[in-house]
Amino acid sequence: MNKLFTPIEFGNVTLKNRITMSPMCMYSCFDQDGKITPFHMTHYVSRAIGQVGLVFTEATAVQPEGRISAEDLGIWEDGHVEGLTELNKQIHAYGAKSGIQLAHAGRKAELESTIYAPSAIAFNEKYKEPKEMSTDDINRTIQAFKDGAKRAKEAGFDIIELHGAHGYLINEFLTPLINKRTDSYGGSRENRYRFLSEIIDAVKSEWNGPIFVRISTDEYNENGNSLQDFFYYAQAMKKQGVALIDCSSGGVVPAKLAAFPGYQVPRCEAIKKETAISTGAVGLITTGIQAEEILQNGRADLIIVARALLRNPYWAKEVADELGETIDAPTQYKRGWR
Repeated sequence: MNKLFTPIEFGNVTLKNRITMSPMCMYSCFDQDGKITPFHMTHYVSRAIGQVGLVFTEATAVQPEGRISAEDLGIWEDGHVEGLTELNKQIHAYGAKSGIQLAHAGRKAELESTIYAPSAIAFNEKYKEPKEMSTDDINRTIQAFKDGAKRAKEAGFDIIELHGAHGYLINEFLTPLINKRTDSYGGSRENRYRFLSEIIDAVKSEWNGPIFVRISTDEYNENGNSLQDFFYYAQAMKKQGVALIDCSSGGVVPAKLAAFPGYQVPRCEAIKKETAISTGAVGLITTGIQAEEILQNGRADLIIVARALLRNPYWAKEVADELGETIDAPTQYKRGWR
């Protein structure tokens, strides 16, 4: 059997294959209340029907001011749990596992309200200047991640991912490009890691399932975190019990980059080999052969797919056919599953 279609275990959760739907913003909460809509039900459940092993929600805000846009999903209040619970029931009905990405947009929140960051530096001239977070602001946000984890557990999710990539709040604390603080949350990389470390501990106090963390493994700026810094962060996360690092890149500061198939895989591979932590590969992975090569050569443990799954909810079936693999069909689709 091709490795792409072999099960993998993370603690008490077994995924039936290595295909993961990446968190992708859908901008579809048109009432701006952060609640699941019929679109979300169709969008996520169709990928479970298509035999994706792990389906992640979009970045789901732990505070209303932490939304990337006003139309994003939220988990900042108990009223969000009902819709997420129904979503999980549907995803699980088709044999997939579900994940939620807990997120805070920090200075990249495009909202009318006050936005927050470790330092009062705007992303660019088109973004508003954020408020530098006080210690009380930091503590409230850590509590919000903890409360989000509690609600995620109540809603029936299998895996939590913390969004520490793409220039959002956790990433802003991690990088010297944005974090100019002089207190215990800034300066050295040990201090810059403190915010994420305290979030992980807070989440673990409410959550006994696997925790993933998405990071930007390349900031495309010589003054940003180095690969050695990312090795340090990965080792620290491993010590705290993080099960997998989802290895993306960019979005930290404005930068031009050349994207090509598999362009983010080398740093994913380096982190896996240096620290022996499980990793997820992402970034223009579009074919079964490409995905299989990454897994067979030990470059990653999961294949995290974004655009290809937007184009085709049945991408798992497509690549199974490409690799000569037979995968189970949903009962309703067996007549056409050849």
